[in-house]
This record gives sequence, C-alpha cells and structure tokens, in this order.
Amino acid sequence: MRRHLSFACDGAALAATLDDAPGSTGLLIVSGGNEIRSGAHRGMAMLAQRVAAAGHPVFRFDRRGIGDSEGGNGGYRSSGPDIAAAIAAFRDAAPHVARIAAFGNCDAASALLLHQPLALDALILANPWTYADDGGGEAADEPALPPVSAIRARYLSRLKDPRSLLRLLKGEIDVRKLARGLSAMGKRSTEPAAGSLAGDLDAALAGLRRPATILLATGDRTAQAFMETLAAPLARIEANPGTLRVERLASSSHSFAGDDSEWLATRIIAALE
Repeated sequence: MRRHLSFACDGAALAATLDDAPGSTGLLIVSGGNEIRSGAHRGMAMLAQRVAAAGHPVFRFDRRGIGDSEGGNGGYRSSGPDIAAAIAAFRDAAPHVARIAAFGNCDAASALLLHQPLALDALILANPWTYADDGGGEAADEPALPPVSAIRARYLSRLKDPRSLLRLLKGEIDVRKLARGLSAMGKRSTEPAAGSLAGDLDAALAGLRRPATILLATGDRTAQAFMETLAAPLARIEANPGTLRVERLASSSHSFAGDDSEWLATRIIAALE
C-alpha cells in the first residue's frame, strides 16, 4: 500500500511517500540532483513499487526546497539533516522496520557517504558523483569533460572508424573540440586531493563501518569518473570484498533506465535480503 505523509526538518515540512510492506528491512531512497522523490520518468516510484512487492517497505522524500517540500534548496552537501530526519520519519511511519538500508544515485550516493555517520544499517551507492560542484553545492548536469579513460576509449574507437576520418576531411567535425579531447588523453589520473570532493569520498569509504554495495554503470560518465578517481580504493574493495562490494553493469544509463532497471532492482533486493 502506498501512502503520502510529511515530516519536519529544521522547521520545514518535507513531503514523503511510503510503500508499505511486511518486511523488517526497509529501503530509504535518497533522490539525486534536483529530482523529486518519484525520480526521472517515475523511475524511483516504480523501483519502490518493485521492492515493496518483494516484501520490503520503501520510504522516499523530497529534501528541503525540492518538489513538495518547504525550505531552501542547499544541495546535496547540505542534505545531512534531511536524510537524518527522513530516517526517523521512516521508523515512525513503519515501526516494524528494524533495519534500514539507503539507496542513492549520483550526488545522492555521495551525500550518503559524506554525511556519515547516519542511523543506517547498510548503503547502496550507484554511480557516485566525484566532480567538483557548480559552486552552489549542487552537482552540475554534465561535467565539463568525461574522465580520461572514457576520452581515450572514445577517440581510439573513432580513429579506427573510416567514417569518422571522412567526416574530419569534410570539415564536419569541430576541430577545437577534437583538440580539447585529444589533449585530455595525455593527462594522468592523480590521487584525490585532501579537502576535495573525491578526497572526502575516499576518506568516507576508508572509514565506513557498515555494509555497502557500490553499483556502477561502466559506460556512464559519472561512474567512469568515480572508477578513475577512486581506482585505488575500488581495487582494494574488489580484492577483499568483506562488507564492501562493487558490482558493475555494462551500460551507459546513468539512472539504470529501461531494461537496466531490472538489474538495479535485483541488486537492491539482494542487498536488503
């Protein structure tokens, strides 16, 4: 059964939706970017329905200044109180829930890491955001350039394609954009700088004391940047999974749309169980 409710966060009323189910392990969905709780093309609403049908209650909410919620939008870096209040509201609305896992995609995944410790039992982090924000605390819609590994793969593929070479000879390719991309191919990845977003995420992963699953769409630019920027900690996690696991999907869908939604739902349900 789906019902709508509201809860308070620092004097603002936040809107939420609960897909109830009998299970004692619940899922808190944290929306990324400026998306409302239903998600792009109702993706999060459909995910909630699927997870609830598998027996797990699901709680979604609009953070302050987004969708049906009051208050000012401070971006993902300021969302710690919103997430904490949502956890408490989830427990009040579904008192039979003993454990809560939180799922976030993009900067919502980063928020869940940055705002630890939170009263959560597990994390499910999809395509975490590692690029510097736009100055207002909100992830930009698109990074200025994709990660070096993606640029290299893209241009090597194009250089092997006779049609691309023909387009270049005909003047159909932007030479300045091509030069910019080729120059980036020579740049090497560096260790995350202390105080940077990537450095903060690296430290949060190293200090994490609860189970976490990292889900990566390997063709997505945001996931590629995460894999490149945090290559060392990812390698350590994959070599010794323990309570931290990494799962990869050969897809370019940042939001796991279309057929990829089945893969996402299956992994989330497995993490809950």
